[in-house]
Amino acid sequence: MSDLPRKAVARTARLAALPLGYAGRSALGLGKRLGGQPAEAVMSEIQQRTAEQLFRTLGELKGGAMKFGQALSVLESALPEELAAPYREQLTRLQDSAPPMPTQTVREALARDLGPDWRKQLVWLDGGPTAAASIGQVHRGRWHDGREVAVKVQYPGAGDALRSDLRQLSRLARTIGPLVPGVEIRPLIEELQARATDELDYRLEAEAQDVFADAFTDDPEIVVPRVVAVGDTVLITEWLESPASLAQVIRDGTQAERDHYGELLVRFLFSGPSRTGMLHADPHPGNFRVLPGPDGEPGRLGVLDFGAVARLVDDGLPEAMGRLIRIAGLQDRDALIEGLRAEGFVKERISLDPDLVLDYLSPFVEPTLVERFRFSREWMQAQFQRINNPRDPSYAVAMRLNLPPQYLLIHRTWLGGIGVLCQLGAEAPFRAILTEMLPGFAD
Repeated sequence: MSDLPRKAVARTARLAALPLGYAGRSALGLGKRLGGQPAEAVMSEIQQRTAEQLFRTLGELKGGAMKFGQALSVLESALPEELAAPYREQLTRLQDSAPPMPTQTVREALARDLGPDWRKQLVWLDGGPTAAASIGQVHRGRWHDGREVAVKVQYPGAGDALRSDLRQLSRLARTIGPLVPGVEIRPLIEELQARATDELDYRLEAEAQDVFADAFTDDPEIVVPRVVAVGDTVLITEWLESPASLAQVIRDGTQAERDHYGELLVRFLFSGPSRTGMLHADPHPGNFRVLPGPDGEPGRLGVLDFGAVARLVDDGLPEAMGRLIRIAGLQDRDALIEGLRAEGFVKERISLDPDLVLDYLSPFVEPTLVERFRFSREWMQAQFQRINNPRDPSYAVAMRLNLPPQYLLIHRTWLGGIGVLCQLGAEAPFRAILTEMLPGFAD
């Protein structure tokens, strides 16, 4: 495959085939059940084949299709266990890999962005990619000053593929929904569409990474590689030597590793805004690398991919965010509704039962009520099933609350971060971290 499958008709056809394939397997499953096979075995087989087709297709198409798959992978822990198990392997694989493009295509991009004498700057380039993602892949190289570097090259046609895929997925949202029960598909796609242009802009990404690298220089817990060179479709950064990503820790890490790196993920997500004025808004596990300490014990956490960042209005997380979480933890019902209304979460002439609002906010509040909180798939599944069940009172609250635009990416990032913590099964001093780093929470 020389680059992304670029014909819009072919990409659309493959995406449109996903719900049709599920419908066909469901009809076949009905026949098997009528033939006497156990319903549980038949459903497990349907889910397994659906997962394989869905995430293989999203991974092979890359572009917006794979970006959508990666976003789903962060929320895997929210799926009911009987549905999650067949999906888990395919989802985790998608967090960390994708089919590569040929080296010649990479060389052409380097010549176009760095000039015909690019080999004088990049004196060595690995022939095969070390990582591949939705809109680009990474090769290892060596800069002329001796530094090992990561060379990220955007796939030809990535922009068109990203935007086209997301438009098509938006049209298919209703029919794709049953493939991933418990996850709201349309809002997820709309959020990906809103930030698509920024993710394609490698120069904008380089600016953000430079700011984060400066802010975390010599940090004892977090490592951000520095930018070495950038062009329209090429981004070269310092190489981060790491044996594994968080996706691999999720698969087979020890509990000590899960707790340690989960806590560092929380610390990074909450300390970054005050240090940089930006929020790293793509917390899927492939973007985070583990750096073991000198004695082999868990060490620092490396952070990659700054294509999706929220540039915060007040150069940090909103003070009202921490204040409202604290008020909810204190169960001050009147102050909570008043604060939500002042921030635009509750519109004029909308009345809500304060007790139901408190219940709805519990996924964000519960981890702050104890010294250390253990995140788990079971906890995440219970939260999602409750707020996505039309028969549960919390569901009605969700329909009546409003999410102001300035909170949209913050909300998605926080939800994604909680999803990763639940995949890790990490225990973290969440309350202490928020007390230290979230404006308004400690006051």
